[in-house]
Amino acid sequence: MSRSGANKRRAERKRASGVIQVINAITGETMGRIGNLSSSGLMLISQQALREDALYQLGFQLPHSDGRAHTMEIGVHEQWSEQAAVPGQYWAGFRIIDLSPDDASALQAWLARPENALI
Repeated sequence: MSRSGANKRRAERKRASGVIQVINAITGETMGRIGNLSSSGLMLISQQALREDALYQLGFQLPHSDGRAHTMEIGVHEQWSEQAAVPGQYWAGFRIIDLSPDDASALQAWLARPENALI
């Protein structure tokens, strides 16, 4: 699917100002880093092409304003992917399909932080 699917977003996305590494929680392999994140989805920047229409369990550490991090594990469904302008780099959009109440609270707190407070 092309990025045109991005026009169907239900929630405003917030760009990650720092590097937030993402792992495949099942295999433990690094998948890439978060480009942006919302309450309903994320864009992943990866060094590898991902499977279309696939389900993934992702893990990452979401920074708090006090310098600590909240370890998140979320279930996602791949919505679109494409090769980026940078050779060997791919972008993929995911819809969040499962996250715990604690992870949802941590995500909402991160999204509510002012942009200049990002770590």
